[in-house]
Amino acid sequence: MQRRRLMQLGLGAGAFVALAGGGVALWRPGLKDARLTPSGQAVFGAVSRAVLGPLLAEAQLPAQLARIESAVQAMPAHVQAELAQLLALLAAPPTRLALTGLADDWASAPTADVLAMLERLRQSPLQLRRQVYQALRDLTNAAWFADPASWRAIGYPGPRSLAA
Repeated sequence: MQRRRLMQLGLGAGAFVALAGGGVALWRPGLKDARLTPSGQAVFGAVSRAVLGPLLAEAQLPAQLARIESAVQAMPAHVQAELAQLLALLAAPPTRLALTGLADDWASAPTADVLAMLERLRQSPLQLRRQVYQALRDLTNAAWFADPASWRAIGYPGPRSLAA
């Protein structure tokens, strides 16, 4: 294969993935009106199970997703738009596979696979992948630890009273 043909093939494949991801983003947004859509809930559900592990009981997942949604609603509009784009890309199979290497749908992906995917993102030489990892992990952790009921699980007694 000639170098020129290889470059054309690479550019064509990249354009296809970008168009496919962008097209799917129109049909499967991760956020709509600052609320998590079912595809956004699937992404954060899988990530929450992986990041929080045994701290998060399955019965606590709806409350965790509600806290994530509440945190998203407090973000500026431009940050919400970027998160919506990220969630749409993560929800679409071709772009999810290209960006994260995760072949399974979020709802059916084993927690071990999601953990391995997050670790690949964390250690990636590409800054974009590290930023995806940080966004998913930070939002998941912020929502979890914003709930005073979760503090007991890590032995945090809560803030001290300033009245003395």
